[in-house]
Order: sequence, then structure tokens, then C-alpha cells
Amino acid sequence: MGFLKRLGYFIFGLSIGIVFLTFFFKKKSDETGVSFCYLPNCRTLKDIRSKPVVYSNEVSSLLANKQLDTLDIKLLLTNGDIDFGKSNTKSVPCRTYIVEGTIKNQPATITVKNCPNKARIDKIER
Repeated sequence: MGFLKRLGYFIFGLSIGIVFLTFFFKKKSDETGVSFCYLPNCRTLKDIRSKPVVYSNEVSSLLANKQLDTLDIKLLLTNGDIDFGKSNTKSVPCRTYIVEGTIKNQPATITVKNCPNKARIDKIER
């Protein structure tokens, strides 16, 4: 059997395996809601969302006055972008992140302290 024939069989089998894995993992992620986060922005936001969220007095007053909704904050923590240049990622025990995005079609920036067991929303600027 020649090299080109073996190479053809290998490429054919590899392509069938890739197609199978693509369908298998897509179905698995759709059923369980699992998402694969590889970039730092996605991983950090996912870590913040996985913890209980606590609000500062300033943010709590905005929520109480109906100027802001918790759904807006959750959407910002899902679709926002972290400005790692302005964030303090080396502080101990809670790292401080600046998340930028939009709330009700207006640019907004929130300051989040990501502690080991909770996430605290300190400030929201619009």
C-alpha cells in the first residue's frame, strides 16, 4: 500500500472523527448550558457570575429607586468587557475589575471586587 493511499485513509478517518466530535460537543453544550471560555475576559466574567453577588450601599440605593435593575447588571456581567489596564488584578484578597458595557443603550462602567467566596458590585457609572 502506497504512502498516498494511507494518507488518504488517514485524512478520511480524521475528517469523520472531527465531524462526529463537533456534533457531539455542540449537542452536549446545548443541553447542559456549558460554554467554553478560553480568553481572560470570558473566564473572569464567568468566575464573577458563578459567585453570589453583593451590592454596595450606593448600588443598593440605585436598585431601590428603580434607576437600575439587577437584570441590567447581569447582562453587563455577561456581555461586558473588562478593562484590565484600569483593573487591579493583583490586590489581595479581592481583585478589583472594571467592567465596561451598555445598560439600557447607554455606556456604563461598573467596579467589581471579586473575592474568593463572593462578588461585590461597588460602583456603577453611567
